[in-house]
Amino acid sequence: MTDLTPTRSLAIQLQDERRTMREGYAFLDEKCVLLAGEMLRELRAYQALVRELAPLQAAARAALQSAVARHGLDGLQVYPAAPGRYALRFERRALLGVAMLDARLDGEAGTAPPAVMPSPEAEACRAAHAHVAAQLVRIAASSANLARLYAEYRKTVRRVRALQDVLLPEIESALAEIETSLEELEQDEFGFLRRAVRAAQSSV
Repeated sequence: MTDLTPTRSLAIQLQDERRTMREGYAFLDEKCVLLAGEMLRELRAYQALVRELAPLQAAARAALQSAVARHGLDGLQVYPAAPGRYALRFERRALLGVAMLDARLDGEAGTAPPAVMPSPEAEACRAAHAHVAAQLVRIAASSANLARLYAEYRKTVRRVRALQDVLLPEIESALAEIETSLEELEQDEFGFLRRAVRAAQSSV
């Protein structure tokens, strides 16, 4: 910016740009704070969902062991599957331009064909794993929210640092140089006028 011709209009333009950059910096800095707060809330929600998953997985493992003990691995593999009537439901929301969503698995298992050797153990195994699947859908949505929030946070932080460390110092330096040059020009003009006045007075 040192090769710019110092003029009063250029100084005013740079002052306007500096004011706009400062406003943008304040907005982005506040956005970082809001994103960080939302990440903490989403992280707590994610951790709660993971804690809820642990007993569901334990119940599914226990149900699987009971079903295998009753039917054997080969027998359980050919146990009739229930045709599922499931659908993913999404609730979309946004925070500062970041797309967020909550997801759940709606529906229920349909009626399975009759088994040769039906058992409550196999049915319990089916139900337990359906509960695990439903919880995993919620966890997946929360994990995706965290990833999007983190990506937006990193992008915003880069912009804040660019304004703070590069753009604002550059414009401050350029503005200081121009204002210094303008002061020197004004002093030169004042000196020229003073000498002209003295010369005119001495010639009278």
